[in-house]
Amino acid sequence: MFNKIYENLKKFIHENWLFLILIIILAIFVFGRVPYEVNMPGGTIDLENRVKVNGEEVDIEGSFNMAYVTVAQGTIPNVLLGLILPDWEVSKISDSTYENETIEDANKRSKLYLEQSKNYATVVAMDAAGIDYEVSNKVNYVVYVSSKANTDIEIGDNIIECNGKIIADINEVSSLVQEKQVGDKILFKVMRDNKEVETSAVVYEENDKKYIGISAITTFNISSDVNVEITSKSSESGPSGGLMMTLMVYNALTNQDLTHGKKVVGTGTINLDGAVGEIGGVKYKIMGAVKEKADVFLVPTGNYEEALEVKNKKKYNIEIVEVETLQDAIDYLEGL
Repeated sequence: MFNKIYENLKKFIHENWLFLILIIILAIFVFGRVPYEVNMPGGTIDLENRVKVNGEEVDIEGSFNMAYVTVAQGTIPNVLLGLILPDWEVSKISDSTYENETIEDANKRSKLYLEQSKNYATVVAMDAAGIDYEVSNKVNYVVYVSSKANTDIEIGDNIIECNGKIIADINEVSSLVQEKQVGDKILFKVMRDNKEVETSAVVYEENDKKYIGISAITTFNISSDVNVEITSKSSESGPSGGLMMTLMVYNALTNQDLTHGKKVVGTGTINLDGAVGEIGGVKYKIMGAVKEKADVFLVPTGNYEEALEVKNKKKYNIEIVEVETLQDAIDYLEGL
């Protein structure tokens, strides 16, 4: 029986070899990946179901929304459309990574930035609302390793000890590095894949300052009589939703409705001092916000001119509001 099947298959291939080759070429054309990605107008994420205070969702008349950019994997059809369509843009995948890392490293870093952003949004909102809290269990994650670094530390490592000293504040590492001589080796103990690993890094000098070539961020637990929970999907990453998460939490903590029934969309990172940081892809975020019928778009000072240019060029009917701090955003919304 198997011989008969083999002979029939062999006959079919022999008689249809040109058709089969065309199918293979078509499949490669449609599904084959190239080292590019395509950026295009995104959409909005309503935070109503993402933020809970003391286990309760926030009930408001309007909505607070994060804006995002749609990024499509690089296939030949996508790239060709990206070169033709005016609102699409093709970029190299390598543009979203540093010189010595993989796309997996970049994705891992973006996930860590999101977790830090949730922490920052919570404590900044609590500060603004006058809510008492305590920070504990700080965890320092490596998010960048320079190509100049002489180290076996990896992105995602949790730094536990430095030269035998338990590290609570990542700035302690920077201070220690400045005390060392160029060429000195600094020993680290890190947590990697739930295992303690011994690592090291060698001190080098650049522009009269000493480095070991790594950067880290800190996440932490927050204890308070008020419990704030911010959730996200596994597909989401990055710090650019910081401002809007902070506004949503602040709105809930102060028992008010800053939206005044409007769909408020925005973007921007949030720092512990309440400063709103610049982000990328603002033009695609505005296009997505307009598509989702947003009334207001809050944008960091560093992105304001570009945002205004997009609005005027497209003749969008949306209010573009420049914010440098969380308080700027609050002041504007209170005046709606």
